[in-house]
Amino acid sequence: DTFFPEKARFALSMRLNSLLASPGFSAWLEGAPLDIPKMLWTESGKPRIAIVSIAHLSDKERMFFVTLLLNEIVAWMRTQSGTSSLRAILYMDEVFGYLPPTANPPSKMPLLTMLKQARAYGLGVLLATQNPVDLDYKALSNAGTWFLGRLQTERDKLRVLDGLEGASTASGQKFDRRAIEATLSGLKSRVFLMNNVHEEEPVLFHTRWAMSYLRGPLTRGQIETLMADKVAAVQTPATPLSPPVVTEDAVEIDRPSGPTGTPVRYIAPAAPFDGAMVYWPGLVGTADLHYVNARAGLDEWRTVSILVRLQGDATGQVWEGADEVLSDALVDEAEPEARFAVLPKRARRAKTLKMWSGQFKTYLYQEHSLTLFKCKELKMISSAQEYEAQFNVRVREATREKRDLAVEKLRKRYSSKLATLRDRIQRAEEKVDRERAQLGQQKLQTTFSVGATVLGALLGRRSSVGRATTAMRGAGRVAKEKQDVARAQERLRQLEEQFADMEIAFDDEVTTLETSLGANAYDIVELTVRPRKSDINIDELAIAWIPSPVKAVSMT
Repeated sequence: DTFFPEKARFALSMRLNSLLASPGFSAWLEGAPLDIPKMLWTESGKPRIAIVSIAHLSDKERMFFVTLLLNEIVAWMRTQSGTSSLRAILYMDEVFGYLPPTANPPSKMPLLTMLKQARAYGLGVLLATQNPVDLDYKALSNAGTWFLGRLQTERDKLRVLDGLEGASTASGQKFDRRAIEATLSGLKSRVFLMNNVHEEEPVLFHTRWAMSYLRGPLTRGQIETLMADKVAAVQTPATPLSPPVVTEDAVEIDRPSGPTGTPVRYIAPAAPFDGAMVYWPGLVGTADLHYVNARAGLDEWRTVSILVRLQGDATGQVWEGADEVLSDALVDEAEPEARFAVLPKRARRAKTLKMWSGQFKTYLYQEHSLTLFKCKELKMISSAQEYEAQFNVRVREATREKRDLAVEKLRKRYSSKLATLRDRIQRAEEKVDRERAQLGQQKLQTTFSVGATVLGALLGRRSSVGRATTAMRGAGRVAKEKQDVARAQERLRQLEEQFADMEIAFDDEVTTLETSLGANAYDIVELTVRPRKSDINIDELAIAWIPSPVKAVSMT
């Protein structure tokens, strides 16, 4: 009562009651479950894009769903192992209202959590907005890569500059506020500034020209049309081993009895039948199986229940065609007013049941093996609880991590060489400038010397001969300086070619790595583990009665 008074509880219960009674709420109880792994990967483990549209919802419903989705993503994120490779991307178009600077809507905390922690789990977060001033400053300072277009207001510009400065300070990078502000003020249409805290300086780029025929947000009807061939049909779970419809001439009024002391189990109907119900005879066995594989680190016990329908006179391999049944489907009482098909005579003998028990043990050893999945190159083996799609995802992630590490090593190896060439190019450029300056100075001196010689000769001075000699020497030095400039330019050209060749070589090696360590670089094979025969323990072998509709025929 102190934490949640009775009056408040009553008000909450009334609101919940109104919600459940609302016709619009029924739509939230239909459709596919909000399963993040299924939204990210197909049944075979291939990555896919999941687009969620909330345009048709009211503001309250939008906030409810976005918060629910974000919290599911955070919950999934925290079940993943840490990685330096990108595992998935969450992109949210127009984040206005979900991450405000002062208010605290329920969507704010999961978004801030992901902006602070998601990168450690390999989850990238990409948020888009038209007005940065409407975003929380803590969120902006946690963004590592920025794509900035033309900002309309001074407040937006100041908020962006504050966020960039905070992000740069957190990563230990220098931040030239004046230069960035000047760049942002001069941005034109379709020009963006990319600022990455891991790079030395921001980069300007143009978006490529594109023509779009999209008319705007899609309506619910248009989305339904586009998704018509994608929506999976809702499948009603079928009754295990549903037998064919029987007629009343094969039906007994009372349940036939088996050998004395034999347990009896009934299969619960998956759905109510229209009309009368008849039970068809079968066998159900429950056993404990022990799976052991030292190489896979497998040592697991499993309890299974196997159901088979008894057909005809129940001769031969009775367990052929059996299926596993959930323990919850086994009940101790039959449905009222149900009828029973004839129990085969062999099933009424204790000797036959003993023989079937031996066959059951052999069936479990031969047919009820555990399938694991193995990637030999990566030395990875799936766990017993891991589906093939989950193992495929794990192998892809390990392959991507291996590729990223290899690319990073390659980048480090080339970066020192490229840095050395970059320094040489810079020194060569300085030398070219220096040689050009010396050439210009020598040309000027030679010009003055030739002019003085010509003027002296016209005036009849005796020193004109010496000056002519000096002018000739100056012309020779000009020729030499020209050669020095040409050599410096040739050296610069060679260094630039070496730099370009090294960049091409780096790109080629990266491409080779990405090809050799692509999504399907390694083969995944099945590893079959049979249960240890000596550890198969049969807990129970019972007569099972399987429900089925009965064909309406008048009885005589």
